[in-house]
Amino acid sequence: MTATLLRPGAPPLVLASGSATRRQLLESAGLPVIVDPAGVDEGEVKQSLKAQGADAAEVAEALADLKVRQTARRHGDAITIGADQMLDCAGVWFDKPADLDHARAHLQALAGRTHELISAIVVYRGGVRVWHHVERARLTMRSLDAPTLDAYLAAAGSAVIGSVGAYQVEGLGIHLFSRIEGDHSTILGLPLLPLLGFLRQHGVIL
Repeated sequence: MTATLLRPGAPPLVLASGSATRRQLLESAGLPVIVDPAGVDEGEVKQSLKAQGADAAEVAEALADLKVRQTARRHGDAITIGADQMLDCAGVWFDKPADLDHARAHLQALAGRTHELISAIVVYRGGVRVWHHVERARLTMRSLDAPTLDAYLAAAGSAVIGSVGAYQVEGLGIHLFSRIEGDHSTILGLPLLPLLGFLRQHGVIL
């Protein structure tokens, strides 16, 4: 049984995301969640918002809102949490690589440069948006020669295509960086401390 720090009688928490990492972050913090991902065409939304001049933070928040709004309709008075993350390197947005060749190309483009991971959370309750937060982390990747890239991709394998930027800092991807500025949970896609503060303020957790 998952340990819980929810107050007795608190509304259930719903995570509008299929991310195992986000679920693990919440459950490790004593917040058991119902996982109910929303079906959103992220690529189409990003293209539309970029054409309208939106920046990466605005896109992350819009996607988080769209996901949570769809899911919240199915859960009454529950507290429904939506989250999204964008990787921005000098105005260029990176998605999850389609395959290992794309992963290599992404890493070559990011190597020796600093990029931002922008994570947004939006919370709904009873079909109403009640809170949101956007947080940034800055990551500087080392210069990577071909042998280093080959060794990393061989060791990390197909896991690299599951993460934006083709790395996971909680695993082998940490070797790619010379400097990381920002909260670890923000890097993982769910700024946990601000969310805990909101839930505590509203009497949801102890």
